[in-house]
Amino acid sequence: MRIAFIGQQEFGKQVLEAFLARGDEVAGVFCEPDKAGAKADVLREAAQARGLTVYQFSSLRSPYAEHAMRELDADLGVMAYVTQFAPQSFVNIPRLGTIQFHPSLLPRHRGPSSISWPISQGATETGITVFRPTDGLDEGPVILQKSCPIGPDETLGELYFNKLFPMGVSGLLEAADLVAAGRHEERVQDESLATYEGWFHEHEAQVHWHQHVDQVYNLIRACNPAPGAWTVLGGVKVWLYDVRKHPVRTYGDVRGKPGEIASVTDTSIFINAQGGRIEVLRLKAEGGKKMGAGEYARNVGLGAKS
Repeated sequence: MRIAFIGQQEFGKQVLEAFLARGDEVAGVFCEPDKAGAKADVLREAAQARGLTVYQFSSLRSPYAEHAMRELDADLGVMAYVTQFAPQSFVNIPRLGTIQFHPSLLPRHRGPSSISWPISQGATETGITVFRPTDGLDEGPVILQKSCPIGPDETLGELYFNKLFPMGVSGLLEAADLVAAGRHEERVQDESLATYEGWFHEHEAQVHWHQHVDQVYNLIRACNPAPGAWTVLGGVKVWLYDVRKHPVRTYGDVRGKPGEIASVTDTSIFINAQGGRIEVLRLKAEGGKKMGAGEYARNVGLGAKS
């Protein structure tokens, strides 16, 4: 196939290389413009290193972007992690249209942080969807879906890199083949099942210790490694990463208020929540770097209230 590729970052790079490795022709690559002070986009670098034509339009709605897409004379458009809005007038130009990847089981978890939200809500399953992009956010007909479990202790990073990332690469290849062969089906999404969540930013990542220990634990997992769930310890803003959950059988087994430090060990800090404690193993204080929680507690004199 002759592919018009739209994407960015490491996922886009891996998908691009997967299509090239099996012999597909990539006619051109669309990436976001470089941002001042940010790391170079690895997809752009990889495409240029292979001698591919790279476009960096500030908007894919522009007539210049549409003209560039038409000039590519592509069979299929492939969208692999795209944050720019791609209108129908752009994605419908390739002969077979365009397919897009999304890391959730649509119509559940439409939106930009679709891996974090299921973990934070305690879901036990998620997956990937390849669909036809439309002008509605993640609303287009579904071509292919694959599901996977979310482990009870799995973090955002583990779920993405160990499961959703490789599933997404193989899913786009499979969907492209189905479309090229005319063997694909397009299933309209059931709007009655649709959910949408926005970005998982700092406000969403704040730990509320009065919540049940399960909710607190799920939030921290959903934010590890980014953006990092945060709280305030000893007057300092601290981001929490590696943690363990310690439920208790009866309410009376938790001494102290939610959010108070219950104990400190050589390697960790235990913090009270409703129905249990969170053992923090690794954290980062504002202005500092990631380090062991026990070491941090010793350095700043944190301890349990007497």
